[in-house]
Amino acid sequence: MPSPEQIAKNHWYRNDDLPGVSGPEREIIGYGERPPRIRWDGGAKVAINIVVNYEEGSEKTFAMGDHMNDGMYELPFNVDDQRDLAKESMYEYGSRAGVWRLLRIFDRCQVPATFFAAAVALERNPEVARKLNERGDEVVGHGYRWIDHYEYSREEEKALINLAMDSFQKTLGRQPSGWYCREMSVNTRELLVEDGRFLYDSDYYGDDLPHWTFINGKSHLIVPYSLVTNDCRYIMGTGFAAASDFVEMASRTLDQLLDDGDDCGRMMSIGLHPRITGNPARANGLAEFIRYAQSKKDAVFMRRDAIARKFIEQVPRPATPADRPNR
Repeated sequence: MPSPEQIAKNHWYRNDDLPGVSGPEREIIGYGERPPRIRWDGGAKVAINIVVNYEEGSEKTFAMGDHMNDGMYELPFNVDDQRDLAKESMYEYGSRAGVWRLLRIFDRCQVPATFFAAAVALERNPEVARKLNERGDEVVGHGYRWIDHYEYSREEEKALINLAMDSFQKTLGRQPSGWYCREMSVNTRELLVEDGRFLYDSDYYGDDLPHWTFINGKSHLIVPYSLVTNDCRYIMGTGFAAASDFVEMASRTLDQLLDDGDDCGRMMSIGLHPRITGNPARANGLAEFIRYAQSKKDAVFMRRDAIARKFIEQVPRPATPADRPNR
């Protein structure tokens, strides 16, 4: 047996989190066995949210002075110490062709979408901003640029959030009510709550339903996201080799949520990138899944802000942590 002194030097024996650690508290238990019985628009059991991560033109590049080339593209190698024109052009495919292919599918299928948009990406392609306004799509703040927020100080991150919101006001004539940055910091959620302009954030992957949390005594809504039914799996790690893989994963996800062993409604996130799913074969798979989902009477496509508001109607904002459901 290790001595008390030996144990005190290690952390492997702990069964709780250290006090005073920066950032939000971990919430392990969640809703437990009995989540709230949620129903969405038209009484549907599953709300499907299509998310387009619109980042092209805001990623890290030598051309923008970042002294590096960003990742998440088709080829598994990098060019160091200079511009990678091949990689840059793959990003440009998303803004030149891919985003418009996705929007044509959404128009044809008459489905709403949520755009996780980096502000600079919309600044550099104002026609996309115009189209989103024309369609009435939701824009969620995806940062001023597509950069990791954990790399910045609290003051710098606050400035980045304000820069992004000012930019959205100029390009869209409106500001987002939701936020999802590339990689949040331990300060992100506190800054959003302090700011006061945000209905929710989506920097969370731990549930199939929105939930209330508390930040410095104030209730705050989390609308979770997913990297499972997400097209990053075409190009990262073990994932989708073909469009049929995406269709099967998305269809099976929907089937399970529609009959998940209880009477609780849930949400489903579909994550897309114009430079990835905007390519023809993958876009064809997306259209196939949308048609499949539209054949299900208990599924409905909704914007993320609409999901947030529909949830709040049924699970009102709690005044104290003790007022949260099933906590």
